[in-house]
Amino acid sequence: MTAPGNLFDDANPPAQGERFDVLLAQRNLVIERIVSSDVVTPTTYTQPQDEWVVVLEGEARLSVAGTPHRLRRGDHLFLPAGVPHTVEHTANGTVWLAVHLPP
Repeated sequence: MTAPGNLFDDANPPAQGERFDVLLAQRNLVIERIVSSDVVTPTTYTQPQDEWVVVLEGEARLSVAGTPHRLRRGDHLFLPAGVPHTVEHTANGTVWLAVHLPP
């Protein structure tokens, strides 16, 4: 058993890019917190696992298989394995929760 944590502790954004913090890795499940700056280089990811993300604070603009999406606080999105997605812009201090489900 571990001590309780808080998603917003140490949630200061990096100077640029994003910081990925694994909160739980158990069997075939990985949960991570992502903290984004407002300086991101758009990179397209095509992952071998399903991913579900929710924006806890801030906002982001991304493209999933060429379809644009704007996510704000509380918005969530399912990213199926093998589908390309690109984070194009984030507000400084955007905090995400990502759940990865490897095959």
